[in-house]
Amino acid sequence: MDIYTSLKIIGLLCLLTGCASTGNNSQYTNVSEPYIEGTTTTKKLQEIPDLDNQPVITIAVYEFTDQTGQRKPSPNFSQLSTAVTQGPDVWVINALKEVSNGNFFKVVERKSLSNLVKERQLIRSTRELYDGETQATNTLKPLLFAGLLIEGGIVGYDSNVMSGGAGARYFGIGVNETYRTDQVTVSLRLVSVQTGEILLTVHATKTIASHKTGGDVFRFLDMGTKALEIETGAATNEPVSYAIRTTIEHAVLQMVYEGVNKEFWKIKGVEKIRYENNN
Repeated sequence: MDIYTSLKIIGLLCLLTGCASTGNNSQYTNVSEPYIEGTTTTKKLQEIPDLDNQPVITIAVYEFTDQTGQRKPSPNFSQLSTAVTQGPDVWVINALKEVSNGNFFKVVERKSLSNLVKERQLIRSTRELYDGETQATNTLKPLLFAGLLIEGGIVGYDSNVMSGGAGARYFGIGVNETYRTDQVTVSLRLVSVQTGEILLTVHATKTIASHKTGGDVFRFLDMGTKALEIETGAATNEPVSYAIRTTIEHAVLQMVYEGVNKEFWKIKGVEKIRYENNN
């Protein structure tokens, strides 16, 4: 085999692997969307109409934790790193603030309540010292209390739920494609502060996709005395944090819709609403 034939083989391999990585691979090829600011569900939260003749609902999030106990999956050894984020409450608060562009829920600080109380005590003691006791008492407004609480957490992380692939080889030229999916599940409940009753319980699940394509060439040259070997490939892994954020936003969206159907609150122009999880 001469050098020109070898170059043709290399070109054919690049063409095949390029087609494999840019073709229609269903949910496994969308590498741009997970890295953009916000998610498709964020827009759905923002598009929810305002409350119908009701004041903004004050709500609190104390803890929304990782309850899976899962570590990062590895085929070779056990890792100490957790499989999911340890701060999912950040996405819960963000999702609540996004509903109707902030005109639906008023979220109060509870995660770092001790820091807030200490700062208020510092302000009060400082102003008592310099401005007098009466002035210090009138400068701070009372803290808002929440009528509703959000509880729950990430309750499931299942790795390697589905995997598979395909490949082909012809005259020493081969291409292959493999995929793998994980799954994360979030549970969220809405609790009444006055009675302690659990008003709503919702669950949401998101698939996390990983996709890999590759190709190789293995040919003998010069009457079998020399070997030509070339390998190429690319892998795409959907960020776990993006999947968790999207799942939490879907749970909040479902909570809002079920609250409308159970008449916990009313939104303008809507009496009943159907939630469809296209996640």
